[in-house]
Amino acid sequence: MRAPLFGKAHAVALLCGVCACLFAPKRLSWWELLAGLVAAIIVAWRCSGTRRAPMPFETAWKRTAARVACIALLGFCWAGLNAGHVLHSQWPHGGAKREVIVRGTVEGLPEPEVRRTRFQFVVDDARGLDGKTPIPELRGERLQLAWYDDHAATAPGPRTQLHAGARWQFQVMLKAPRGLRNPGGFDSEEYALAQRIAAVGYLREVQAARQLAPARGIDAWREAMSAHIAREARPQSARFIRALTVGDTSALDDEDWRVLRAAGLTHLIAISGSHVGLVGGFLALLVALAWRVFPRLGKWLPRPVAAAIAALCGSLAYGAMAGFSLPTVRTLLMIAALALACMFRRGLRIADGLALALIAVLLFDPLSVLQPGFWLSFAGVAWLAWCLPERGAGRVVRELLAAQWVATLGLLPLTVLLFGQASLLGPLANLVAVPWWSLVVVPLSLFGTAFDALHAGFGAWAWKLAGLCFEPSWSLFAWLAQRRAALIWLPEPAGFALPLALAGAFWLLLPRGVPGKPFAALLWLPLLWPDLHAPKNGEAQLQVIDVGQGLSVLVRTANHALLYDTGPAVADGFDAGERAVVPSLHALGVEALDRIVVIHGDNDHAGGLASVRAAIPVHDVLTSHGAPVAANGDCMAGAAWEWDGVRFRFLHPPRDYPYLDNESSCVLRIESAHGAALLTGDIGQVIERELLHDDAAALRAEVVLVPHHGSDASSDPGFIAATGARLALVSSGHGNRFGHPRADVVQRWQATGAEVLDTARSGAITVWLDAGGPVVRERRRAFPRGWDAVALAGRGG
Repeated sequence: MRAPLFGKAHAVALLCGVCACLFAPKRLSWWELLAGLVAAIIVAWRCSGTRRAPMPFETAWKRTAARVACIALLGFCWAGLNAGHVLHSQWPHGGAKREVIVRGTVEGLPEPEVRRTRFQFVVDDARGLDGKTPIPELRGERLQLAWYDDHAATAPGPRTQLHAGARWQFQVMLKAPRGLRNPGGFDSEEYALAQRIAAVGYLREVQAARQLAPARGIDAWREAMSAHIAREARPQSARFIRALTVGDTSALDDEDWRVLRAAGLTHLIAISGSHVGLVGGFLALLVALAWRVFPRLGKWLPRPVAAAIAALCGSLAYGAMAGFSLPTVRTLLMIAALALACMFRRGLRIADGLALALIAVLLFDPLSVLQPGFWLSFAGVAWLAWCLPERGAGRVVRELLAAQWVATLGLLPLTVLLFGQASLLGPLANLVAVPWWSLVVVPLSLFGTAFDALHAGFGAWAWKLAGLCFEPSWSLFAWLAQRRAALIWLPEPAGFALPLALAGAFWLLLPRGVPGKPFAALLWLPLLWPDLHAPKNGEAQLQVIDVGQGLSVLVRTANHALLYDTGPAVADGFDAGERAVVPSLHALGVEALDRIVVIHGDNDHAGGLASVRAAIPVHDVLTSHGAPVAANGDCMAGAAWEWDGVRFRFLHPPRDYPYLDNESSCVLRIESAHGAALLTGDIGQVIERELLHDDAAALRAEVVLVPHHGSDASSDPGFIAATGARLALVSSGHGNRFGHPRADVVQRWQATGAEVLDTARSGAITVWLDAGGPVVRERRRAFPRGWDAVALAGRGG
């Protein structure tokens, strides 16, 4: 009983070890990981053995189990060493910012936006602002940079000269990767680790930026070809032809992505593994036909071997056009394994090829498991390999339907967990898109690219024809995406929901005749209908969403939801409403908002309002009188209402109060059966003293939102004492230019016995007004990660 060295058991063991390390809340030291790696290699080698004499079954089983365990340990330690190296390389340490001069190469295709261009930059030399002091820590590291236009610019500026593969010198402001932490939100710290990004930043003194060498390399060719397609293809579909041909999705706008998500087609619009396999298979067929036409070629090289080499070379070339994205690498490795097996006349099943590709990917880049594409790519092929092992002649439609059913059911748990959504029309859209795009649109696009590479302009006809074929299907998918049932958002499930749902999918996909399949649907319930932990009658729950330097608080009762502010937004840039608030609402199961309160018109409070209203049904919006906010009512002192046994009452501003920006903030008191919360907005000490004078008893609350993000112009000592708060919450952005919250303000609240929590360190903060007092959960503490930027800054890197 001996598992093959690159077999399925070892691939699964390696994957389990990598995941156990990367998703653990803490990391081991480098010397512990190195010692474990060496021990795993030695023991696995000894357990493999070279003896050919038969062994007793029990002995063979023990040796195999020991070898599999060592492979898992190897994966654990290898992933830990890789992650540790990337996290240690993140710069500058301790959460500070540094302005430096860097030289290097633009890697990958730049992503132009309305007012900025985002790109990755590999440093080959870094120095201080004096141009002399070397910074060796950045040499060879990858940066994520942004080049902004001037504030007064009406058109893109010098950033249009930025091209893939070119060498540049920039003066940049850098900081270690750090992002927001919210339910359902994008984890930019995880992304930075997966992409091996050492620092993020933006250009300073853009007039000093200078190109050192022109663009060259495969990325430069991809960008030039993408630009040529944009000029020659039909305007209505050129952006999609660019994405399908060279993997350039920069021209796709938000509406395009919305349609793709609703139709379940995001996996097809960029170069996918199936497209790589299509190219390889087509070239293999051409070579096989040539060998049949010219039989004498078989004397020099057997036809199957020639076809395998052609498939590998074609797939390699197409993978390079795609920038070697993860799905293309996975397919390339599988084709390479099959080609080698053919050349050496060894049989290799799809499952064995997939296992070999998995091992190769994990050994080459164990951090790839942090990318959603890794799981969708390998899981999709694994489900198909298990459920559809045999190919039948003359049953193309049946096989296509079966494959779509398997892919939909098998990948649904992962889709819900990774993206919090499910496309109900995805299976129908894929039945059209997979064969039509893969067999018609993509081949025509590639023909155009091949002809254009031979001579500029020769491929225009193929790109135009590909666009003509693509556009009717896109019109259909855009129409489908408008249907209400096209895309549903699902709440964030518990950790045990995924294995239960996968077990349910496995049960449902077993052969016909297996009993109990209707009961398998019960295993999906924790994933599709998770416990929302909604408050009971008379209870209230507060969620301070991590929006950076701004404010957004969700207040929930048993059957109602109120949003207090919507976070900041920058024109044509970061929008907290879209990036933080809306994902949090979806993850928490909030399908509609009964009321939004925008405390005043400043951007850090009202900026995300448009995005929230566009994504979530809202009954009404209140704001302070005179605020430049699209609202249908004013918040006025004395106005009150009750939801599910919880009383809401405005304390400020009074009727006919003039609009004074921060001092006009809507102050809201929330009274539940188990305590009260006070949301104070941006009021300063003058308003605090007025409230203290008018109704000191109304200020008493177990939970208080610290006024004005903890500025030194707020939190009057008398006001703090009047609240008697046990929990003081601050919403601020890490490293904000205002220095919020001020240290003396934090000390004032702590001196009265309040625990002070800040979203900049805690992430989103959830508070339950419970019978035993406020119960709090900090997102970063409740869901610890080994790449957490706050923990890394506390340890000094």
